[in-house]
Amino acid sequence: MEIEASNGKTLPALIVFAESLRYMKQHALNTVQEASFHTVCDPQEITWVITVPAIWSAAARQFMRLAAIEAGLISDIISEKLIIALEPEAASLWCKQLPQQGFITEASDKKKFEDSPGIQYIVVDCGGGTIDITVHEIQENHYLKELHKVSGGGWGGNRVDENFSAFLREIFDNGVWDKYVKDHPTELQHMMYNFSLQKCSASREAVYIRCYYNLTRVAESRKEISQFFREVTGAVWCDGMIMITYEKMKSFFEYSIKNIVGTLREILGKPEMAKVQYILLVGGFSTSIILRDAIHQAFSKKYHILCPMEAQAAVAKGAVLFGVNPKIIASRISARTYGVKVCTRFDAAIHDFSKRFVSKVDGLVYCKGIFKKLVGIEESVNINEVAEYIFHPVEPDQTSVRFAFYSTEKRCPQYVDEEGMELLGSCTVPTPDTSLGKKRKLRLDVKFGLTEFKATATDITSKQSRTVVIDFLTA
Repeated sequence: MEIEASNGKTLPALIVFAESLRYMKQHALNTVQEASFHTVCDPQEITWVITVPAIWSAAARQFMRLAAIEAGLISDIISEKLIIALEPEAASLWCKQLPQQGFITEASDKKKFEDSPGIQYIVVDCGGGTIDITVHEIQENHYLKELHKVSGGGWGGNRVDENFSAFLREIFDNGVWDKYVKDHPTELQHMMYNFSLQKCSASREAVYIRCYYNLTRVAESRKEISQFFREVTGAVWCDGMIMITYEKMKSFFEYSIKNIVGTLREILGKPEMAKVQYILLVGGFSTSIILRDAIHQAFSKKYHILCPMEAQAAVAKGAVLFGVNPKIIASRISARTYGVKVCTRFDAAIHDFSKRFVSKVDGLVYCKGIFKKLVGIEESVNINEVAEYIFHPVEPDQTSVRFAFYSTEKRCPQYVDEEGMELLGSCTVPTPDTSLGKKRKLRLDVKFGLTEFKATATDITSKQSRTVVIDFLTA
């Protein structure tokens, strides 16, 4: 996959992500060294935590592991020295141990969340790119139980920035804005950063955005700059500044707010969400007063709405807590249905005739390509539990068995070639001792619920086993 830069040049995505991680890795090591009086850390002692949006696909999470290898954080794909943390979960871990004083909006109770077993709350992680929404319940041991599968979308703060940029293109028409974007990218970055601060602090007053030197110069090469604003609604030229009205500023948020409020209403309207009492707003975008006001207006009559003091740091600080104790998330709700490809005895009443095949050894009739469900969509999965499954070879003289893993959004699929089915990966287990024929046992141990999917297949007779390295990138 190639990523295009603003100048039109491209680079492989893996290089872009890996070099970014490499820079941050070195920055982190330098910071630790300076803070610990130049003590040198042994890289083997470090566990790295990378946070990702919860709505990212398994392939995207696996991609981050590959980038971490390229960046030198870890040496192999299954290294336990790298933890992929889901951002709303990390933020939830941070917020649950905050005292009342740690929130901008006062809580109704002076207790910390983690001191109130049974309490349920919804976490809205408002980042730049994505909005992640999940629901948690505090357990007796302070651990977290997920109550609803993660949802969300690309409705983050960057959408507001894009709407602002489109408005400037509307103001500085006839190619003026496009020329500025192309010729002065560094200055544009400063302007957009200035706007990102303004969009969070904007309350019920007009916002003033500085019009930078080169934008003014490019615009005035066409006509006097105030003339660009004559037929524009929502903005006025004001002595070197662009004054944007509060109503116009609010309009930049409409798409994000509509989707966030709509998704929250959909989740909270479900009967199983009846005990939810709190809405936690975290992430940099949640510091926006316009966004918080909209959520208050929609939900404050029924729910307590809280935002931590350092909303933009909640994910990073929670990720450290998660790195120290990854088992603190007790269970998750599966976002998809997962299963393994198997063969079963053919039944003409229920099986597709095209999938029928006859064993060459004993003449028995089988159906191939059957999807055996391991966990269903929206099922609760305990993280620390390993599920065990027993299988047998189809042929008595079989010297290897291939386990292929699939996922789908369907609840009860029958075959692995149905529409929407994705092959996640596979492993082949040697079964050299054929003396027991079809009576041989193969054990499949599956661990769900972590941010990755791990499975180990073992031939009980020969004791040979293979751990599945799921290559999600093939999906």
